[in-house]
Amino acid sequence: MPDDREEFKKILKNKGLKVTAQREAVLRVFKDNPGKHMTADEIYSFVRSDNPEIGLATVYRTITLFADIGLIEKLNLNDGFIRYEINRETPGRHRHHHLICLKCNKVISFEMDLMEPLECEIKKRTGFEVLDHEVKLYGYCKDCYKKINKN
Repeated sequence: MPDDREEFKKILKNKGLKVTAQREAVLRVFKDNPGKHMTADEIYSFVRSDNPEIGLATVYRTITLFADIGLIEKLNLNDGFIRYEINRETPGRHRHHHLICLKCNKVISFEMDLMEPLECEIKKRTGFEVLDHEVKLYGYCKDCYKKINKN
């Protein structure tokens, strides 16, 4: 994810795209909300607070564009919504994983990649080269677990 305006401009220009105020406004939402897994409507609400003239269709197009060029990740956390977050990954490194609480629906990002030994074993046994994976673990967050086990 670009850390400054110049890096963002460079990424867009390398893709043959223009830098617009609307695109910068959407990017700012992601930069101001690190670690959040936001829906398009939530992103739109954040953008509109500083840019009331921006339209919902523009925000949707911008989100789609950013996902297509890898600036953001599109997530399905099985809650009925498509969510988006900053793409913090570097080439050759797997994405982070998500811990999803079944009671409060809290989503916690988990950075440790424990799948690498499995991927190596898969390649050794089958010749299959794993390029990426996605892990979602369902259970109870610490707070909900305490509440459940109190009773």
